[in-house]
Amino acid sequence: MSALAGREIAVVGLGYVGLPTALSLADHGAHIIGCDVSEDRLADIKARRVDLLERDRARLARHLEADALQLTTEPSLLSHADAIVVCVPTPIDAHQSPDLRALSGACAAVVEHAAAGQIIVLASTTYVGCTREVIAQPLQARGLQVGRDIFVAFSPERIDPGVAAHAPDSTPRVVGGVTPACTARATELLAHTASAIHPVSSPEAAEMTKLVENTFRAVNIALANEFSDAARELDVDVIEVIGAAATKPYGFMAFYPGPGVGGHCIPCDPHYLLWQLRARRFDSPVTRTAMTAIALRPRDVVSQARQMLAENGCATRGARILVVGVTYKPGVADIRESPALEIIDELAAAGAAVAFTDPLIDHLELPHAGHLVSQENPRNDAWDLVLIHTRHTEVDHNGLAVHPTVLDTTYRS
Repeated sequence: MSALAGREIAVVGLGYVGLPTALSLADHGAHIIGCDVSEDRLADIKARRVDLLERDRARLARHLEADALQLTTEPSLLSHADAIVVCVPTPIDAHQSPDLRALSGACAAVVEHAAAGQIIVLASTTYVGCTREVIAQPLQARGLQVGRDIFVAFSPERIDPGVAAHAPDSTPRVVGGVTPACTARATELLAHTASAIHPVSSPEAAEMTKLVENTFRAVNIALANEFSDAARELDVDVIEVIGAAATKPYGFMAFYPGPGVGGHCIPCDPHYLLWQLRARRFDSPVTRTAMTAIALRPRDVVSQARQMLAENGCATRGARILVVGVTYKPGVADIRESPALEIIDELAAAGAAVAFTDPLIDHLELPHAGHLVSQENPRNDAWDLVLIHTRHTEVDHNGLAVHPTVLDTTYRS
């Protein structure tokens, strides 16, 4: 019998991280208190209208039918849990500074309703020192001795939405507790949701691990984008070059260019580090430059689109442009931080008549483009330019890819 059987575990935040985490814990016999501020999100979960891998859809159905998931907006129920895992979003604002409202609110509720003996794990990406500041120290102020009366750790999520090969329970997980006892208790809890646990010396080490992981990706994507521009200037196929470089068995890892970076991690996480370092008047020039380049990438795509239209004797104003795929990555119904949104709106602001097609997204609402509905089976001859943004594997793009004027931001045609 699993060590989690019969235990009450609360998961705070039931988004793309929290819900799979809850399902993994429920798989091992835990009863889950799923707490989220959004009634709409809870209704979607109950109705199974959520974007999950097929295996997770089956798990959700099974656990809902077995009443293993108790869905609530009431934080007072957290006091009944043996353990609490916090998985709320940590985005950035319009000024690329951390938006900590969801995290602060969730952690305040956890601290308010915490009970002696609980294990509290923060999984949301955040700045270095956050776990200690927003959970451990307030608990101490309540009179709960961390490491003796209650146990606190940071363990960053590692979830790759839409990629079954990277399922959380087949991926190692980093855990850093406030004390060794905290690390041990958190390890015991999370061992059921990962292929292995890698303990580190502190929550700060675990917090920075997550920032290093995604900053590494951001820097290398920015470099791949830069090489794609250089390759275009030199009339070389950048995908061929990267594929050739990837045959080297050491010292190289393949990253590929694109229209920008979307999702919650890469466009946001490095800014938590930059924000914290700015407050200390400490510069991180490689990270700063990479994030600036990533932020400007959608505008570069717009410039390329306008140039291609001009070369064909077509003005941007009034041009008919079809954007193929608008999600931030293939196979997920997620448009968070998707470069497509900025690309479409910038082209619309320049006077183009922009439409999109994406089997996973029904409609978009954008400041300049307004209300757009996904085009089904768009005719090839109806457009002055076809801009390929996201290639969903289940979609045949061959018809559109042979359009006379195609801007393929995936560099695959």
